[in-house]
Amino acid sequence: METKINVVSESEHELEVVLNYDEIQPEMEKAYQEERKKIELPGFRKGKAPMSLLKRMYGDAIEYQASEKIANKVFWDIVEDQKLNPISAPKMVDLNFEKDSKLAFKIRYEVKPELDVKNYTGLEVRKVTFDVDEEQVNSEISYLQKTNSTLEDTDVVADKNSIITVDLQKLDSEGNAAEGIKSSGIKIDLTDERVNPQLVENAIGKKVGESFSFSFQDSHEVEEEGVKKIVDDTISYSAEIKSIQKVVLPELNEEFVKKITKDKFSTPDEWKENIRKGLQEYFDRQSDDMLVNTLLNDVVKNNDFTAPHGYVHSVLDRMVQMEQERAKQEGVRKFDANEAHNRLHERAEWTAKWQIIMENIARKENIKVEESELRQMAEKDAAETGISVDKLLKYYTDSNRGEILLEDKVIDFLKKNNNIKEVGAKDLKNTTEEKNQKEGE
Repeated sequence: METKINVVSESEHELEVVLNYDEIQPEMEKAYQEERKKIELPGFRKGKAPMSLLKRMYGDAIEYQASEKIANKVFWDIVEDQKLNPISAPKMVDLNFEKDSKLAFKIRYEVKPELDVKNYTGLEVRKVTFDVDEEQVNSEISYLQKTNSTLEDTDVVADKNSIITVDLQKLDSEGNAAEGIKSSGIKIDLTDERVNPQLVENAIGKKVGESFSFSFQDSHEVEEEGVKKIVDDTISYSAEIKSIQKVVLPELNEEFVKKITKDKFSTPDEWKENIRKGLQEYFDRQSDDMLVNTLLNDVVKNNDFTAPHGYVHSVLDRMVQMEQERAKQEGVRKFDANEAHNRLHERAEWTAKWQIIMENIARKENIKVEESELRQMAEKDAAETGISVDKLLKYYTDSNRGEILLEDKVIDFLKKNNNIKEVGAKDLKNTTEEKNQKEGE
């Protein structure tokens, strides 16, 4: 067997193979045996035709059909032996089979190009940080109080901690009832921040059986003389109160804290501190994610190139499949795969570029994932799960855990070797507002 790798481009190689007939004859004999089981010739039972007759009548067709299967098998054997690492589906570009003589073929496949990566260290990168304030802590406590609240029937809307049931009547421009536009038994939670503020304000102080009105602005597009523009209409309603329920929040005391935390905390101060800590940890993760996204975008921008077409589509297919599975779990009945392909294509292209750039940085900086690291991880997980180390190692290999660890190592390297400047979100907001104000003057 003769093999040769032709470099078509930095991201496409071609494997050229020539085999003499003796090398493929055992596979050809297997092909004849398989076809013999399917073919029925006159005078012979199915599968019992003499091999000599079968070869004479169908030999050329059987061997040519088998030659393509043999070529594909040989290709993948060579891929494994030589660790060629094709990154998308290979394509047969030439197949030349000469019966009793040779089989020659060429298969092209995409590879991850070797890039001269640059400008990935020493960058100035801003990290926006977020600090938890008292309002956010109190908002979380209020939410948990509300989810544990009770309702009491009452005759008057004392404050916004109320749920009212109303009959709504749309009003015309003169304040009269618009004919046929009425809704009955509408429940409105006045504690909901999304409720029209005027509705809340005008409802407070009203009793069952009384009415109040409110209005809001509705923006919509109209076309006048061929020109489209946005106009605002004032829409008004009258609401007759049919029933009122007061939202009774549980008192913020030791009993409530123990109940909501299942005895983990006992005092409101301890609980508040835990909430503050949890929120800060969440904000810190968000801040770090934003930093990584900014840093990676800068690195990709500084090393931009055209990602292999097939690799982009393989990444895209995986993304669509993952989204489809997630939609199924969430009970979505109709999943639009074409819409998902179009929406995710740009992201898949960026991901393909980053993966290739990331591996080139790892190679240049000699960043590796050693087998001992995977084994150490498997031993730790085995102790926690009871699954054998060998099974976990196989799972890690099949799920590309090594590639995930390599990416984590490269990201850690980038974070350590670039200049990260922390800026508070409030300071950034104030600076932006001042800049906009000056530009507007």
